[in-house]
Amino acid sequence: MADALRLAEDAELDLVEVAPNAKPPVCKLMDYGKYKYEAAVKARESRKKQVKAVLKEIRFRLKIDTHNYETKVGHARRFLSGGDKVKAMIQFRGREQQRPEMGVRLLERLAEELAEVSTVESRPRQDGRNMVMVLAPLRGKAEVRRGQGGGGRKGRERIDTTKAEPVTNSLADAMPAELKAQASAE
Repeated sequence: MADALRLAEDAELDLVEVAPNAKPPVCKLMDYGKYKYEAAVKARESRKKQVKAVLKEIRFRLKIDTHNYETKVGHARRFLSGGDKVKAMIQFRGREQQRPEMGVRLLERLAEELAEVSTVESRPRQDGRNMVMVLAPLRGKAEVRRGQGGGGRKGRERIDTTKAEPVTNSLADAMPAELKAQASAE
């Protein structure tokens, strides 16, 4: 142990005990301040790359119109394909509370329509005047971000300008060679 301390002093490094329970204990010569700094940088980078899934909420009424229902399904599909969870909530009023099976039917219909982009995380359950169901995306938010590629808005395609045809200034330039020869002969 004294030899190791002397070596560390000569090299102007720290003697760090790596495995104290080993026989003999394992030590390492290193710059401990630099080691702590690099560990903090790695931890910061890993936190930066973490992505949290957000819980988006969509509210329905039991007597929802077809168009409004389709709009809500579209919103839910967009949230799920973006990697966020969706909490679908039906609000009951008055006598509607006596018919919870209608709410279950509506939420199950929603789950069926969104089956290609989601899975049911929690089945429909009554919560006071509301009925709630949570849908989770099939792909996580990190996978969605990796799949998008470069930046830009979703849904837009990048155009490869290297393969684009040159722009012609006149109609004569755009004519095939046979027509040009025929036009010049006349």
